Amino acid sequence: MSVVQIIGFSLALLVMLVGVLGSVIPGVPGTPVVLLAAVGHRLCFGAAGANNWVLLVLGLLTLVSLLIEWLAGVVGTRKFGGTWRGMVGALVGGVAGMFFSLPGIILGPIIGAVVFELAGGCGMDQAARAGAGTLVGWLVGSAAKVAIGVVMIGLFALNVLGR
Repeated sequence: MSVVQIIGFSLALLVMLVGVLGSVIPGVPGTPVVLLAAVGHRLCFGAAGANNWVLLVLGLLTLVSLLIEWLAGVVGTRKFGGTWRGMVGALVGGVAGMFFSLPGIILGPIIGAVVFELAGGCGMDQAARAGAGTLVGWLVGSAAKVAIGVVMIGLFALNVLGR
């Protein structure tokens, strides 16, 4: 590996680590950043970058991560006793929360689940459980996204260093 390749590899890993850290912030595209860093490295260094199969696997893992992010709060709402209204509220609150910066992104799905449950005639107890389920789902989803991001970085590093 040349000095330029070492610097490029180090920069790609740094960007990937930022992406993994971004996985715990709702709405920040953590794994897509990891994928873009791998693709950018390949574009800059050609055959010295990750091969096509690894890039394909990284793309699939990115899609899985995004699906997990989208479903985690909804499934958490349901597991904690929320109805379909709470699940819809979590989705609506998540979209609405994007317009209110980080607090809105975190609190939007929770508030949405609670409000939609209350609007559907559920008591405050069940609505609060649905909101708590949304929070737990978000936490589990964030942990899964971090794990997937770490696996993606490992695959990239092993493939590039093994060449």
